Amino acid sequence: MPTGEDFQSVAEIFSGLGDSSRLRILWLLCHCEECTYNIAAAFGMSNPAASHHLRILKNSGLITSRRSGKEVYYTLADTPEARLLHKAVDSLFHITCPKE
Repeated sequence: MPTGEDFQSVAEIFSGLGDSSRLRILWLLCHCEECTYNIAAAFGMSNPAASHHLRILKNSGLITSRRSGKEVYYTLADTPEARLLHKAVDSLFHITCPKE
């Protein structure tokens, strides 16, 4: 049986997706790399709001970031968990990702 710590880790991942804005951001980052400014503009939110959602997704291990000058770019993490959620989200929306 998995440990309590294992269940806590999985709960944190699902908690990160418990908000429709974070789910939309995750979907976008499954398909491209984007900076905070473009993510905020794409979803009509402020930069601080986008940063808040990105921090939660990053802390749950679903996305990664890289800095280029003053900008920070985000993309889906290259982990089994992130890839599984990518497939699940695309399946729920009946989308075929061109990356696969």
